Amino acid sequence: MAGVGSSNYWEDLRKHARQLENELDLKLVSFSKLCTSYTTSRDGRRGDSSDTTPLLNNSSQDRMFDTMSVEIEQLLAKLTGVNDKMAEYTSTPGASSLNAALMHTLQRHRDILQDYTHEFHKTKGNFLAIREREDLLGSVRKDIETYKSGSGVNNRRTELFLKEHEHLRNSDRLMDDTISIAMATKENMTSQRGFLKSIQGKVNTLANRFPAINNLIQRVNLRKRRDSLILGGVIGVCTVLLLLYAFH
Repeated sequence: MAGVGSSNYWEDLRKHARQLENELDLKLVSFSKLCTSYTTSRDGRRGDSSDTTPLLNNSSQDRMFDTMSVEIEQLLAKLTGVNDKMAEYTSTPGASSLNAALMHTLQRHRDILQDYTHEFHKTKGNFLAIREREDLLGSVRKDIETYKSGSGVNNRRTELFLKEHEHLRNSDRLMDDTISIAMATKENMTSQRGFLKSIQGKVNTLANRFPAINNLIQRVNLRKRRDSLILGGVIGVCTVLLLLYAFH
């Protein structure tokens, strides 16, 4: 680069400033895309959509963010140094005749530097805020999933216990019903036996007096024994079926 007193010094500074500004413009565009892709990556993972998930994972994006931040900060520092040199040049005695034009050019480069600095800090701040918020939400979602997973196991175990308890209650109820039926049948048969005995005594008296009635009584007794056998068999089968169902 030419010396301060050289006529080309100012132009060299302007060319260097424009070069740094172009590099910063490209870096800031890539930096903004990186921050956007980081948000898309989080959203893609939240929705489990492979179409929206970028190829880079978050750890790679974090490293790229740090690297690009350092590069942009270095470029901003270099552009600041060039602007300072341009400001020094405008103060030299040889540049006093062109001071207004030089100051206008210098102000334009300072405005560009200020805009790039503001854009960089805004994008960086947004990125850090998004990463902090998503890390917090990710931790909360992990805790919720862990709680749901544990609760699911406990709920399943509780459901099985309740079903088993209900099954035992049904079995107890069926056993009580079976015993009640058996007791009622026994009482009914005892009552019928006593009633039949009282009738049998009277019928025997008549049978002794009338042979035809004796023959009829014998037939009735035969029918009664057959009905008793059938009733006993039916009650036994019902009892077995109820017991099998209760312990199934």
